[in-house]
Amino acid sequence: MVFVGASTGGTEAIKTFLLGFPANCPPTLIVQHMPESFTGSFAARLNGLCQPRVIEAQGGETLVPGTVYVSPGHSHMRVRRTGAGYATELLRTPPVNRHRPSVDVLFDSAAEVVGRNAVGVILTGMGKDGANGLLRMRQAGARTFGQDEASCVVYGMPREAALIGAVEEIAGLDALAQKVLAASRLG
Repeated sequence: MVFVGASTGGTEAIKTFLLGFPANCPPTLIVQHMPESFTGSFAARLNGLCQPRVIEAQGGETLVPGTVYVSPGHSHMRVRRTGAGYATELLRTPPVNRHRPSVDVLFDSAAEVVGRNAVGVILTGMGKDGANGLLRMRQAGARTFGQDEASCVVYGMPREAALIGAVEEIAGLDALAQKVLAASRLG
């Protein structure tokens, strides 16, 4: 299962990243800092461009291969265990790191619920949202990746994650999808 966080510059970074994913990709959950009025159209745009199905999460979806779940702009998104596997969960709790949705909320749930079967990816963005959550994912046994400075619009979030030891491997945007897919097959 793949967990992705991004902010400034993330819409194009996510598009490039997902264009490298096959139709049968692992279930992928994405938090992009974006107002709620844009997340639905963002998911729809990606769905038209990418091989996997891309949807805006409504909460309660069972996570299945070949589907990418984009957090709506009004809620935090978490992964939770269900009898049949895993599902999305949306929370309208206060912002974390001044953001809702927050990357840390998603990554923390990945560390708690999925552990070593998760792959975390932190992409371009301002600030440090996601850095601590990615560290918790790595400590739980997940594989973790960060976008390199050269391909970032803003090298903030990946830099903060790298500084605290949360990033196992740094790669350019053009190489990230293949590295993440290879890591997810090992999990």
